[in-house]
Formats: sequence, C-alpha cells, structure tokens
Amino acid sequence: MRFRHPDGSTVHLAYCTNVHPAETLDGVLAQLRDHCEPVRRRLGRDRLGIGLWLAKDAAHALVSDPSALRGLRTELDRRGLEVVTLNGFPYEGFGAEEVKYRVYKPDWADPERLDHTTALARVLAGLLPDDVTEGSISTLPLAWRTAYDDDRAETARTALLTLAERLDALRELTGRDIRIGLEPEPGCIVETTRDAIAPLTAIGHDRIGICVDTCHLATSFEDPHTALDALTAARVPVVKSQLSAALHAEHPHLPKVREALAAFDEPRFLHQTRTATAAGLRGTDDLGQALNGDALPDASPWRAHFHVPLHAAPAAPLTSTLPVLKAALTRLVGGPHPLTRHLEVETYTWQTLPAELRPRARSQLADGIAAELALARDLLTDLGLKELP
Repeated sequence: MRFRHPDGSTVHLAYCTNVHPAETLDGVLAQLRDHCEPVRRRLGRDRLGIGLWLAKDAAHALVSDPSALRGLRTELDRRGLEVVTLNGFPYEGFGAEEVKYRVYKPDWADPERLDHTTALARVLAGLLPDDVTEGSISTLPLAWRTAYDDDRAETARTALLTLAERLDALRELTGRDIRIGLEPEPGCIVETTRDAIAPLTAIGHDRIGICVDTCHLATSFEDPHTALDALTAARVPVVKSQLSAALHAEHPHLPKVREALAAFDEPRFLHQTRTATAAGLRGTDDLGQALNGDALPDASPWRAHFHVPLHAAPAAPLTSTLPVLKAALTRLVGGPHPLTRHLEVETYTWQTLPAELRPRARSQLADGIAAELALARDLLTDLGLKELP
C-alpha cells in the first residue's frame, strides 16, 4: 500500500511474510498464492506491499538463478503484490517448533550473515517495482549479548563496512539504493535505539542505519519521541520501521494477571520481559522465567516481547502497547518530512497466541492480517497521508 506524504514523497506500508514460514522458493511462491493475494483482496486493493522473509535456501536460489528471480518478480506482478523491503533477521528455521535463541545465529561476526545479507540486497534490487529506486532490509542487531567479545565486535564492524561497500557497488551497477537497518531487540548487543547510535555512527555510512520495531521499543520502555529525536540528532538514518505491539501487564503482582500472562508463555519464540525500576531496566530472557519465582520485580508494569495483533488487544487484565506504536508513527511520518518511507506490520506470532485467539483456518489468518493493515492505514490517513491507488 502506498501513501502520499504532505511533502510529496511516497510512504510504503507492507506486512511481513515471516508469519507464513517457508524455507524454499517454492514455499515463497505458495505464500503469495495462499496468503498474500487473499489479504490484498480483503482490503479491496489492486496492489499490496509485502515485506518478504527469504530464508537462506530461498535467497540462494534467487541470487544464483536470474530466471528464478525474474519468475518471482512476474508472480508478484501477476498477483498484485510489490516488494520494497525484506526481513533479513531470521536466517532459517523460523517456522521450527522451537526457535528461541537460534534466531540470533549466525550473527554479524559470522561470515554467513554477511553473505546472506549481500544476497538479499541483490535479490531486492531485482524485485523493486520499476518506479521505486530505494529498498530496505532489516537485520540482526549485531548479536545476542552473550559470547560476544571485542574480537567478535571488530569482526562484525568490518563485515558491516564490507556490506556498505557492496551496497555502494550495487547502486552503481543497478541504480537501486538498498539500505540495511539494524533492528534493536531486547537481550541483544544493540538492545535499544540508544545502543545503536555508537556502532552506527562509528560505521558512518548512510546505507547502514536502524530499523525501529515498535514492539521492541515498547518492551524496553523507550519513549518514542525521545528515541527518535536522539537518532535524528545523531544523524542515524531510520531505514524502516516495523509496526508491532508488545504485551503489557499493568499489575504483574496480581495472581489473575500472572495467570493471564502464563497463557502467552509458549515454546517457539523468546518473549523477553522487562520492567522499569528506580534502579533502571530489569528483565528476563523469556516470559516463563519472569513468571517463576521472583526473577523480576513486580511492583511496576511488565512488558513482554510478544507481537500481539495490532487491532485486537488482549483481554483484561492485559493489554498491548499500541499507544507506543501510535506515538512512534506520529514522529516517524507525522512531521513535515517522514523519517522513514518504509513501514511494515510484523505480527509473526499468530499461531503461538493462546488457543482461543489463534486463527483456526487460513481465511481467519487473512482476515486478521487485513484488519491489522486497515488499522495502520487509518493511522496514516489520520496523520494527513493520502492513500494512493
């Protein structure tokens, strides 16, 4: 979906396909048919943006076979779909029964991460619509915090500088400007937007910036306006933003609240949980750890890294951090010029919601994704953007 900002620029809204796990190119093509096109039809749109997640094998198939890349581009056009952004964070296995810490491997100190991201950039340059010259890719925020020393930090910095050189060369070769955004996430070396400023200014390249995920922003109790003002002051480009909402518990000391939270403690993904205390942010790696014993103080609200549907906050006594998303979006695109032109709804947790909230059929999932995009569309038009055909 495209929107005209009051300054005349085009802002793109997509939804991320990592909600439909596929490891191969055939799986990606099936996604377009079974999920993406039905969502587009529900929205009554001739064209729908999707943020493709391409696992290692799918990306390799596309970058090594020009005819396969042309075939994917043709299939996108045929189904009324377009791609200006990719999710390059998960490397493979995102649909496994247990993902947890595996999603952070390989990290930016491993050569596979550079190779994969380079492949994604080349693929995206070939998928961009004819009238679009800028693409974006979100990626791992350097590494998970453990087993990361000075040597690995220097290796990661060198890899990102090499990537920047490759992106420059890709621009010269194709005329397409592909940018990469580190996506701060709780528990990682770059956990917050504040953590991103030093490594990104050290790299000092306008094609390497930040992807602001509003669920992660909220989970770390960052104020959106303060965070985005600091990025602007540091001249760190916001390459893209993922529109998502975290799980919020106002009174985690109450038994009924803990019981409600326990329904979201599931075995596939990590749900890092945080609380803001007078001594600073405290947290656990997973929701179950917070619920067991006294690992996390419970005198103040808890937030968990669980991407809940934007249009459907959990039932009381829980809620979501949708207000943080709204505040961030106001700052991202509500000013005289947008801080980013790539927005991506990223609720990949539909099938890990508590059983009574889970879509039971493919059609229900399409309904839910369409409802999320409709909410995002309304937020954008309320900010003065005009939806384009």
